[in-house]
Amino acid sequence: MDERDLECYLKRRGIWHRFISKPETVHTADAAKVSGIALSRITKNLVSETDIGEHVLLIVPGNRKVDLPAAANALGVGNVALIPFNKSQSVSGYTPGGTPSLGHKTEIRSVLDESLLSCETVFCGGGSRDRLLELRPCDIVEFGGAFIARISKNP
Repeated sequence: MDERDLECYLKRRGIWHRFISKPETVHTADAAKVSGIALSRITKNLVSETDIGEHVLLIVPGNRKVDLPAAANALGVGNVALIPFNKSQSVSGYTPGGTPSLGHKTEIRSVLDESLLSCETVFCGGGSRDRLLELRPCDIVEFGGAFIARISKNP
């Protein structure tokens, strides 16, 4: 998949969105620096795998760390581990640094950190490393099927 597929997905479903161009970055801290957007509003979209082999997407604010035991508990599994960068694209369809919070190649269960609900909008990967996608957290839940749980902690 690429950014054109993502844009078509969003338009077909009538999801409010806005793309923002930026210099190419991989990490949220770098995206915040080059875009001027607060790190707390840029999400980490972490492709992960449960101990039963299910792929999941953990969505947490860029200024926080994912709490893997809390994520496992929220998902009702024994363990969750992050998938290495070089393997995440085969699951989501997007390169790390460009992974959006919804609209993936395969259907994937997603967990949105509850702290993101305090934001009117958040920014995630826009399908490529040189774009951010602005979305409403409520749309990530409604259209992306994400459920809400506390899955982050301070670094």
